[in-house]
Amino acid sequence: MNTKLNKSDYIILGVFYLISLILNILDYLNQNNKLLEYLVDIPMFIITSFIGVLIFMYFIIPRFLVQQKKYFLFAFWGIIVVLFIGIIERIVGFSSSGKDWSKFPNIYNLILYSIFNGSDSIGFPLGVLLTKKFYESQTQISKIKEQQKENELKLLRSQIDPHFLFNNLNTLDSLIDSDSEKAKEYINRLSLIYRYLIQTKDAEVMELSKEIQFAENYIFLIETRFGNDYKFNIKKEGDISDKFIPTGALQALLENVVKHNKTNNNTITTTITITNDWLTVNNTKSNTKNTESLGTGLDNLKTRYQLLSDKKININNSNHSFSVTIPIIKLSKES
Repeated sequence: MNTKLNKSDYIILGVFYLISLILNILDYLNQNNKLLEYLVDIPMFIITSFIGVLIFMYFIIPRFLVQQKKYFLFAFWGIIVVLFIGIIERIVGFSSSGKDWSKFPNIYNLILYSIFNGSDSIGFPLGVLLTKKFYESQTQISKIKEQQKENELKLLRSQIDPHFLFNNLNTLDSLIDSDSEKAKEYINRLSLIYRYLIQTKDAEVMELSKEIQFAENYIFLIETRFGNDYKFNIKKEGDISDKFIPTGALQALLENVVKHNKTNNNTITTTITITNDWLTVNNTKSNTKNTESLGTGLDNLKTRYQLLSDKKININNSNHSFSVTIPIIKLSKES
């Protein structure tokens, strides 16, 4: 769940504090409070309540519930924040009322009243925001899952695309006469690719090492078919064991290179760089203009990552090169 506040969240908080402002003024009028209490207590309530909400939404909940399930620390820091804000409100309220400090509550009562006051000022707006965030996340997940099904169908269709098979058979036909040994290698690589696609068609993520093996076979087909038009290089700068990426992600990125870079006597050089946390596919760009959209395949990959990781895909499109960086997924032992 994304706990960062958006525009609609601030509007909800604004409405809440406006209503609180009116109710507090009416309550103070009913009790014949001093003007100083209006000018100090009510703004202090709004400020401390807002700060408390921000601390929960940007620190406590993300750190102790979203990133790690540390419920004890969540409860501990939650009580500390509520208590701290309650104490501030209690001290300010007591001071603005001009009461005798000898009548200030003892430690036990101060803690008890402060927790009650802090819970009142933070609890309601925080509860409303979390309820809103929950239903927003559920709606988003439903949309993503629906889009995911469509993407999986499109991916499966592209993997068994007759046009892809036709092109490879044509390449194989020419190799049989010119280089029989390479033709045997081509058949072997092509069969490995289709076997992998069939075996992994229902897998959401796949081991990075297996995806790289698939990419090496796929690159062999591309370089054999197009000759010197495309050149690929894989650089492993980190440990790839126990790491995963979305199934077919590398295939989509390699297809993107070939699809959107029609060569014109210039070799398109592509480097796949793998670090501990990221995988980057960087390619030079052809001089010929390509009117095809660059967004469809990458948008599908972005959608898949919304369910798989809290990190986002990074895209860098310059005049001479194009790169896509995708997060490497590390599954927890509990999974």
